[in-house]
Amino acid sequence: MLPNPTLDQLQVFLTVAETGSFSAASRALNRAQSVVSYTIANLEAQLEMPLFERSGARQPKLTESGKAMLEDARRILGDLQVMRARVKSLREGLEAEVSVAISVMVPSQAVVDVLHEFRERYPTVSLNLNVGELGMVMDLVLSGKATIGIGGAVLKPDDSMVTERIGHSFMLPVAAPNHPLAAIDRPLTLGDVREEVQLVVTDASGRTKGRDFNVLSYKTWRVSDIATKHQLIKAGLGWGGLPASIIHDDLRSGALIHLDLDAYEQGEYGIYSMRQLANPPGPAASWMIDAFRTRLSYCPNQADFHAEMAELRDTAPPLAAE
Repeated sequence: MLPNPTLDQLQVFLTVAETGSFSAASRALNRAQSVVSYTIANLEAQLEMPLFERSGARQPKLTESGKAMLEDARRILGDLQVMRARVKSLREGLEAEVSVAISVMVPSQAVVDVLHEFRERYPTVSLNLNVGELGMVMDLVLSGKATIGIGGAVLKPDDSMVTERIGHSFMLPVAAPNHPLAAIDRPLTLGDVREEVQLVVTDASGRTKGRDFNVLSYKTWRVSDIATKHQLIKAGLGWGGLPASIIHDDLRSGALIHLDLDAYEQGEYGIYSMRQLANPPGPAASWMIDAFRTRLSYCPNQADFHAEMAELRDTAPPLAAE
C-alpha cells in the first residue's frame, strides 16, 4: 500500500526538523510532546523508513531519507499556503487572473515598473499579457479576451466600452544616420521623402482598414509589428515614425536621427484605459489602471523631449575633420 501522509503529519515533521527537537516542536505547535512523538512515529511507519536518528544523540538528527523527505514536505506545505492565500483572495473578491492588453505605444519602462509592483502586491493573481499594435488592444477587450486594455485612442466609439485617458505619447519620424534623408542639412519637405521607402505597421485587427496615418511616401514597406519596423529603420532600409519612448536611447546614442519634417504630424496623442461596461475590473485590475495612470504622469511631454534632444545635440563633441 502506498504511503498517504496527512498534511498535519508533514507539518509536525517540518516543525521538528526546523526547531531541532521534539520538545521545541511541541511548544511551537502547542501540543504535548507525546503527541508530537506519536505523530512522527506514525509518519515513519507509513513511509516505512526512519526520518530521525534517535540513538546516541540528545537531539533528533535527520537521516538521509529524512533530509530528502524534508524538501518534499516543504514543497507540499508551501503549495498549501499558496492555495490558502488564493482562496482567501477569492473570498475577498480578488481575481484569480488578470488579462491585460497593452499597446506598443505605452512606454516599455512604465510597463515593467507597473508589472513589477503588481507581482509584489498580488502574488496570488496570475497575469495574461498581450502586447500589440493599433486596434488589437480594443479587439481583445471587446472580445473578452482581455479584462482591461491600455492603449491609444478608441478608433471607433463603442457604447459597450468604458474608456478613460490616463496618459500620453507621441511619434517621431526617424532614420538611420547613413540614410539619405539624414544627410539633408535643412528642414525636409514632402518632395524629399516622397521617393524614399517609408516603413509602416499594418493593423492586423482591421479596425484601421483603408486609413493610413502619416504615410507620406509613394513607396511603402508594410510590416506586422513595431519591433520589426524599429530594426529595419535602424538598418537603414527606410524611414518612418516610432514612439518616442522606444527610440529615446537610439537618439541619445546616435543610432537614429530625428527628421525635421513638418509634414509629419507629431502631436501628442492620448493613452487610454479600456474595459467592457458589463465587466467591471476587480481589485487587482483596478489597481493596475491606477498604477499606469500614476506612472504615465511621469513621462515627458513632447516639448520636454525635444528640449532634451536639443541639449544633447548642443553638448555633443564636434566631429573630427577627415
